[in-house]
Amino acid sequence: MAAESWHQARLIPTSGINGADEQERRATSALLAVMSSVREFGRVLTQPLGAPAGQLETYIEVPFHLGERRLYPDGLLRARRGKKEWTALVEVKTGVNTLDAEQLEAYLEIAREQGFDAVVTISNEIPAIAGLHPTKVDKRKLKRVALHHWSWSMVLAEAVLQKEHRGVADPDQAWILGELIRYLEHPRSGALQFDDMGPSWVTTREAVAAGTLRPGDKCAPEVAARFDALLRYVSLQLGRQLGDDVTPALSRKELADPAQRTQALVESMSSQGTLQGAINIPNAVGPLTVTADLRAGVVTCHVDLAAPRDGRATTRVNWLLRQLRNAPDSTRIEAFVMHGRGAGTAELLRAVRDNPAALIEDPKKELRSFRVALGAPLGSKRGRGRGSFIDSVENAIAGFYGDVVQNLRAWTAAPPRLRELPDQPDERPSLTSTALSSQDGIEPEAQPGTEQLGERFQADDTQPDSHQPDSHQPDSPHPAGPRPAGVVEQRPPSLATGWPGPTESSI
Repeated sequence: MAAESWHQARLIPTSGINGADEQERRATSALLAVMSSVREFGRVLTQPLGAPAGQLETYIEVPFHLGERRLYPDGLLRARRGKKEWTALVEVKTGVNTLDAEQLEAYLEIAREQGFDAVVTISNEIPAIAGLHPTKVDKRKLKRVALHHWSWSMVLAEAVLQKEHRGVADPDQAWILGELIRYLEHPRSGALQFDDMGPSWVTTREAVAAGTLRPGDKCAPEVAARFDALLRYVSLQLGRQLGDDVTPALSRKELADPAQRTQALVESMSSQGTLQGAINIPNAVGPLTVTADLRAGVVTCHVDLAAPRDGRATTRVNWLLRQLRNAPDSTRIEAFVMHGRGAGTAELLRAVRDNPAALIEDPKKELRSFRVALGAPLGSKRGRGRGSFIDSVENAIAGFYGDVVQNLRAWTAAPPRLRELPDQPDERPSLTSTALSSQDGIEPEAQPGTEQLGERFQADDTQPDSHQPDSHQPDSPHPAGPRPAGVVEQRPPSLATGWPGPTESSI
């Protein structure tokens, strides 16, 4: 029998899963056991919830009494360090099962009576905003006990980041974490990917296409929330590949009031027929913005970056073109000028490559920024597969980042350079009239057809005057010809030392 057909033994097998109860029980036991065994992984999940950095204890199906009822939460987490102790109940759902509000309120009541700190839920539901729970519960139950939520997509993404990028100190623990990743990636584990835009998708999409959607329609907020959940899912998937934390880009107001973000998306759908969001990628030139036009059937991704602050307009366009060597010809580039209002010039990349001046409307105006955008067909189906909305958005974001964004670098000014000093001739220090100064520059060369003053004065001393006789003249200090001994010849000063004062004959 060929060894290639043998099945390798796995720490967490997927065989023998019969029904949702067995699926939830196995997923809960596998996750909690790995969290307690791999300290780095357990710490990265529980630290944001306020757990201390101590040994993590995990239990499953711990019984509690609530009145006359006997309840069994799926799990329990406990972390101790010194005198500080943190305990949380765990409720798990797999597959398409959703969390039940009544059940969560009962667990919150148990946690309050037992003095526990939190209740943690795990399911395939992805909230629109991080920190927002997908299930609405009575807020009075949250006064003394916190309610947190992990999606299976987030748990899987954190596991991959910890094993492949952040690292695990112990090789055996790294292998254990790898087995959990392999289990959660299996379809039978119940940890599903984002695969549904919700039951209101078709109704909302048709109303947007017909122009009949209004901000008060009940179906619109659900689609808006599912779109934000899709962006969060795509961020997790992209972060797994990049090895870094990729998160949706939200303002402080939107984080503080998620309803404001939902209402903005609803108004955008009703007025323009678009859904828009952005994601933050570490060290990228800017947020990657995605716009889904439900009426035109196009999804567009774009990123904005500042233009260089020096050089001509053509130089700044060429700076961008050098970074877009591998970008598709259908990429659109927009240029915005300083102090300009409204839309700037726009051309496809193929045209700008042939003529960079196509983006320059007025050479006298200074370019301020660029926008690089790429469009793709937008699917309309509710679920997954060919022609689906989810796959088209996910592929557009991944393709735009790989072809464009990861190759862009922000402009930085060049550092100042040291001034090059001119070479000085080798002279004796005693004969140098002046020392080198920072104000000295390179001496200009003599113009053709001109002679140096020293040469002209020297010629006057050595050549006899044709208008005077060779005999001794009364006004001359000494006769022409050889000078007597003791008479010193005077020469004009160098240009580097300046003009001298009145000349005096020295004997």
